[in-house]
Amino acid sequence: MTDQAQRVTARITGVVQGVGFRYWTARRADELMLKGTVRNNHDGSVQLVAEGTVSDVEHLVAWLHSTRAPGRVENVDLELSEATGEFSDFRIVD
Repeated sequence: MTDQAQRVTARITGVVQGVGFRYWTARRADELMLKGTVRNNHDGSVQLVAEGTVSDVEHLVAWLHSTRAPGRVENVDLELSEATGEFSDFRIVD
């Protein structure tokens, strides 16, 4: 399967801190074999950068919009771009 690599950069708002959001997002990203980071922002939002195949990135974005994501996601501002390959794994950043 020749699925090109894609990057999603997203800012997730709602009730997304203090509810295990970063942990479950990292776990979902690992399941999809994505690489990147997830971190809390000072304004209460969460910042996500993930790279992988187009279909795997689409699966993660769909999960973010679903009721399966922890907390209460109110909005996902995202930008899709070409993957840079800068990440070796997916991690939670403090």
